[in-house]
Amino acid sequence: MNFTFFVATKSRDFFTFGPVADILGFIMDMLFRFTQSFGVLNIGLCIILFTLVVKLILFPLTIKQQKSSKLMSVMQPELQAIQKKYKGKTDNDSMMRMNVETKAVYEKYGTSMTGGCLQLVIQMPILFALYRIIYNIPAYVSSVKMYFLNVVYAITGISDVAAIPEGAAESLVQFATEHEVALTGMNAIGDLTGVSGEALGNKMVDILYKLNPAQWTELAARFPSAAAVINENASAIESMNSFLGMNLTNRPWTGSFIPNAAWLIPVLAGLCQWYSTKLMTANQNQDPDAPGAQMMKQMNVTMPLMSVFFCFTFPTAVGLYWVASSFFMIVQQMITNAYLNRVDLDEMIRQNVEKANAKRAKKGLPPQKINQNAGMSLKNMQANAEKEEKALADKIMRTKEQVKESNAYYNQNARPGSLAAKANMVAKYNEKHNK
Repeated sequence: MNFTFFVATKSRDFFTFGPVADILGFIMDMLFRFTQSFGVLNIGLCIILFTLVVKLILFPLTIKQQKSSKLMSVMQPELQAIQKKYKGKTDNDSMMRMNVETKAVYEKYGTSMTGGCLQLVIQMPILFALYRIIYNIPAYVSSVKMYFLNVVYAITGISDVAAIPEGAAESLVQFATEHEVALTGMNAIGDLTGVSGEALGNKMVDILYKLNPAQWTELAARFPSAAAVINENASAIESMNSFLGMNLTNRPWTGSFIPNAAWLIPVLAGLCQWYSTKLMTANQNQDPDAPGAQMMKQMNVTMPLMSVFFCFTFPTAVGLYWVASSFFMIVQQMITNAYLNRVDLDEMIRQNVEKANAKRAKKGLPPQKINQNAGMSLKNMQANAEKEEKALADKIMRTKEQVKESNAYYNQNARPGSLAAKANMVAKYNEKHNK
């Protein structure tokens, strides 16, 4: 899977998450300036702090989502009973009744069919924007971008990015092509036709951000007049991108099966995601026979493995964010689980119903009754099911008794199945109905 399209400056956003990315980029820029005030210029540290800040911002949504998941696990037996009741019935009336009964269950618990999805919908733009920032930090963090712009100014001989003319990046593009620097993607970095000014400067920054330390050295040799500036800024950029001996712009997988320090990132990413998923499902009463349970169980294994694969192929900076995100998720989940263990389900349902009734009142609808005991619903359903099964069994037994008595009456004094028995049956029938 090719994710090079994420490498795009703000002026060339393909997706609609630009404003969200701008806000998050501003937060990361502030964090970079904060660490810089202590003499620490390290993108890895900023990624970790940035991930922590974002997780704290999203924590209220995480709590709501987990509460919704816990409530859904309580509702599942009732929803499954409705599905079982209408299983195999595809006529319009049955489908409508099933929808009405399903909706009634959700209303009884003060939630909706889309209630658990709302938090995910809110978080999606943030998550996509996060990956855009981490994948191309200079495009959103102006404090980092300045180091790359210094190199752009030295190469072009122009000190104002807005004044860069069309064609000024041809030598840099040629250098990138010769050194197999990826310039393709949904928005091709190498397509500079008609591009000038700040847009061209941004594309040049995109190219420079892809260079590894060895390529920076070769770049200085290619532009001797700008070598001093290139070496000075390349040294600062390499220092910023160095984290625990790893270069954050490089990918852990280099095509060799010889392990290196960067391999630790994908492994940690997979382990942290697996454990965070395990903690997430700890407070949910999952029925192993429920529809989709097996698929969820498989996803809990395959998703961490996919994390390992992606983190091997993405720049190490993305993998570091993945590890930090999963680690903070584990901490959050421990806090969330401790909180949910103390939550009274009946009280939570009561509050949900009150909120739902407030919305219903605005629409002029009557209030829903509050379910005083979440466990009673399942018990009542089980009792009704047992009652229906007993009634059906009694009906079958009575039918069998009636058939047995009828056979005994008509076959009286004759061998069953004989001609005499049949004649006797006719006589008895006439005798019985002529009375």
